[in-house]
Amino acid sequence: MTEMSRNSTQEGGQPGRIGIGLELDATHLKILEVLRENGRISVAALAERVGISRANAYTRFEALRADGAIKRFTAEIDHVRAGLGITALIFVTVRQQMWRQFRAQLAQMPEVEYCAITTGQHDAMIQVRVTDVAAVHAMVTDRLANIPAVKATETVFILDEVLRRPYVLPSDRGPGRSSRRPPADPAARSTGSAGSARAAGPAGSAGSTGADVPLGMMRFVGAAEGRAQLQQDD
Repeated sequence: MTEMSRNSTQEGGQPGRIGIGLELDATHLKILEVLRENGRISVAALAERVGISRANAYTRFEALRADGAIKRFTAEIDHVRAGLGITALIFVTVRQQMWRQFRAQLAQMPEVEYCAITTGQHDAMIQVRVTDVAAVHAMVTDRLANIPAVKATETVFILDEVLRRPYVLPSDRGPGRSSRRPPADPAARSTGSAGSARAAGPAGSAGSTGADVPLGMMRFVGAAEGRAQLQQDD
């Protein structure tokens, strides 16, 4: 694997370290792009799509699996057809000394598709898929509310899932595109009041003039803000 990784770096692309040592180059990313569309594609078809030999495609594919860059293969289902037509996000405030209990209880709830610890007003976000609205209500009031680790919840129903990708890749942005904003125009800084007005405007207008808003004018709520009181209340 080490020798293959060294050779793949020379073939082009900007390498990135992943897993235990495989160097991820442009060809590896192209393989992952193709697999995102069809995880059951044959090695021969994969090689043709990527533009490499079948032996090279097989070696790289197996290296991605062995290194852990590809964790597993699974099926993507239509949740509505499977009978789970209601999706909701439940934001949870957790008592800070009881995280272990919260995690243990959450693992016993089969409705939970995803959970993440977050910054901001709440501590965690849970995504659930259920049969109807009543099932969400029962989960929040009968189950989550009875977990001592849960201090408060806020539920948001998802009306439409506009976009869902299996995964994203650095190559999705295309060559030469940076994820960082360009530096603010010094001339614009001289008109600070106008810039502040744009940043403080409605979300829609701010989005339409996002390139004019310096990154420093955005405020991110830290995880620790406002939580000292929660610890005192426990």
